[in-house]
Amino acid sequence: MATVEQKPAATTNGQSTGIAVENPATGQVVGTVPNMEADAVKALVARARAAQPAWEALGFEGRGAVLKRAQKWVLDNKDRIIETIVSETGKTHEDAQIAEIGYAANAFGFWAKNAPEYLADERVKSASIFVKGRKLVQRFTSLGVIGVIGPWNYPLTNSFGDCIPALAAGNAVVLKPSEVTPLTSMLMAECLTECGLPDDVFLVATGDGATGSALIDEVDMIMFTGSTRTGKKVMARAADTITPVSLELGGKDPMIVLADADIERAANAAVYYSMQNGGQTCISIERVYVEQPVYHEFVGKVVEKTRALRQGDPSGGPGSVDVGAVTFPPQLEIVEDHVKDAVDHGAKILVGGHARSGAGRYYEPTVLVDVDHTMKCMTEETFGPTLPIMSVADSEEAIRLANDSPYGLGASVFGKDLARAEAIARRVEAGAVAVNDAQLYYVALELPFGGAKASGLGSRHGPGGIRKYCQTQALMVTRFAPKKDVQMFPYKPRTFKLLGGLLKLVYGRSKRR
Repeated sequence: MATVEQKPAATTNGQSTGIAVENPATGQVVGTVPNMEADAVKALVARARAAQPAWEALGFEGRGAVLKRAQKWVLDNKDRIIETIVSETGKTHEDAQIAEIGYAANAFGFWAKNAPEYLADERVKSASIFVKGRKLVQRFTSLGVIGVIGPWNYPLTNSFGDCIPALAAGNAVVLKPSEVTPLTSMLMAECLTECGLPDDVFLVATGDGATGSALIDEVDMIMFTGSTRTGKKVMARAADTITPVSLELGGKDPMIVLADADIERAANAAVYYSMQNGGQTCISIERVYVEQPVYHEFVGKVVEKTRALRQGDPSGGPGSVDVGAVTFPPQLEIVEDHVKDAVDHGAKILVGGHARSGAGRYYEPTVLVDVDHTMKCMTEETFGPTLPIMSVADSEEAIRLANDSPYGLGASVFGKDLARAEAIARRVEAGAVAVNDAQLYYVALELPFGGAKASGLGSRHGPGGIRKYCQTQALMVTRFAPKKDVQMFPYKPRTFKLLGGLLKLVYGRSKRR
């Protein structure tokens, strides 16, 4: 999930005076939060560490009861949460409800239900002759205090959302939300308190990049969502204390449209999944490769649908606009730079192409053609409401270009011949690929989601999405055994020969090729 260098807090005589939270749709300040310094972060983590053992001791049933109450709280307070998200991100009410409320409501129940199964002891069988008769177990124990550093584009789903499985596993959590969108995280702290979470098990550390750095130094594991550039810094900082990390980083998701695709569906998907949330989604469609026979038909439909999009201040309520604001000021500069670079290198703008003037921060939904891989819009993460479309000769060229990227987060392939489309999808270098769809794999919490290449390390969701917040322990229990095993001291020629014969008997029977 892309982010950029974080804006500094206001200071007076070198002392932090807090961080103003701005509504990007209007430019108005909607709140102020503290900019916590290293000592304050250290104290928060100490409180969380002291509270964690009792939380773990509640067991899956006790912790799950809190999470289920939180699930109901989210739905009962849906309008309040949506208003908070919209006020600090500038996204539409629909984007907040579908991609944030929908995710949180699902996640609370999912992890309450599945944590006991995913973290249950697993009996292991071994082929080793030396452990025959022993009980072998793989088990999972909480790590202690998890630090979560979240992005600004999805303050509920991809910031607070990572805290849910960490809590379900019995950890305490300290969340450092983006200083651009911290209000949702503070609201969710209120949610958990009202739902019976013990004091200090979940804490919020508001602040800028220095706050996040201090958090890395203190916790037992870090979950970070942000740019690849910042992710490298997080990983380097964590290396100083050998702190494990899980990273979801940048993406440049390709869409491949085959000649036999349902062009109407493909065009609808391309417009929605590139412009939804203002294009500020880690798995937004950021580039499209269309087989030449259907290229002009596809472009025509995309242009028509993009021109019909309504953009503006979402304060008018649900249904008032389709595309909201650009949440973070430097992101607008990146979008402008990518479009200008494309035009300078020969691309053509069919729709949009400009930042809007007036109150708020907006960039017009934009469609670019005559693009290629000499342009930033096809090779670097744009993270805005833009859709560059490139004609390709065939699927082989599409696959080659889709894989010509340091990123590998998500991708999509559209085609009616499902066997062929799936075969192509399997060749795309991405952590998640959809056929005749996009992005929806993210809401299937049973399915692991993680990036390939420079798009991340580790995964969300599925068994791995909660086991990463645990220490894996191997346990061996010997119940019946002689006073001395055959391999124990003293070594003897006869024992050596006996063990050699036994090894040959057990392992030497496979046929040579």
